[in-house]
Amino acid sequence: MTKSPILALSGGVGGAKLVLGLSKIMPPKELVVIANTGDDEIFHNLHVSPDIDTIMYTLAGISDTDRGWGLSRETWNAQEMLLTYGTNPWFNLGDRDLGTHIRRTDLLAQNFTLSEVTRKLCEHLGVNQIIAPMSDDPVRTRIKTKNGDLSFQEYFVKYQCKPFVKDINFSGSKLAAPSPIFLNGLNQARALIFCPSNPFLSVDPILSINGVRKSVIDFKGPKIAISPIVDGKAIKGPAAKLLLELGHEVSSVGVARYFRDLCDIFILDNKDSHNLNAIKHLGIETRTTNTIMKTEADKISLAEFVLSLTKTFHD
Repeated sequence: MTKSPILALSGGVGGAKLVLGLSKIMPPKELVVIANTGDDEIFHNLHVSPDIDTIMYTLAGISDTDRGWGLSRETWNAQEMLLTYGTNPWFNLGDRDLGTHIRRTDLLAQNFTLSEVTRKLCEHLGVNQIIAPMSDDPVRTRIKTKNGDLSFQEYFVKYQCKPFVKDINFSGSKLAAPSPIFLNGLNQARALIFCPSNPFLSVDPILSINGVRKSVIDFKGPKIAISPIVDGKAIKGPAAKLLLELGHEVSSVGVARYFRDLCDIFILDNKDSHNLNAIKHLGIETRTTNTIMKTEADKISLAEFVLSLTKTFHD
């Protein structure tokens, strides 16, 4: 008999590492991954879902682990041809990756939902875990900077996270509903895991969807969050920069304050063990372990640690 699932909320690269670890030690159908889609964008009239694709490619064993995004054995002929025609495609799409976006866009045009499309793509890639978008409705992360308002991809890719951020909002979130798989998970999962993803750019978009934050707060099982900040620095991406610019402490304590009402157990890296008491004073159970996932063994080890906490937690 299949147990009720573990629900993992994830952004892209950092979240995908933990998801891979979980996939190695859990039956496939017990792992439900909800991907942030605030990063989704239309390029060349194609629907690109970067976080879904990073998770999907990672579980399929075809991701480019050196670059951290996209596909292994990628080529860039289409990109080079666009440059030949005098365009300036600042968002890189490899040839193999384009195949995914073409197929996704084709299926969406046939009125399949993004959840249904993601399931179909996963089936063809041999991914048996359940990956679903946070919503089938469009929600887009908008970054208010000193240089003006930017889409997520403009901020993250075109301007390489350099502009000073004043605020972040999520266009369409109040009209959006959680995807059916997400809603089902919130009601039936045995535990909820916040993967080590950027709180503001990966977790906040998910929580911004109508009713989701309350559902997470009311969730009956254990809720576990892993800090993406280690020793005052982000493992990858602009999390530390955003903590500073948005007025938060740039440390695992600052991240714990963000999760204060959202999680029961907060995991920080061994390097931040000196912050244990400060986080416990926030009223959150705190644990330390190695959270830096350089190897597959690291990913599995952290996944095992997280799963062990879901089994020992009691209300």
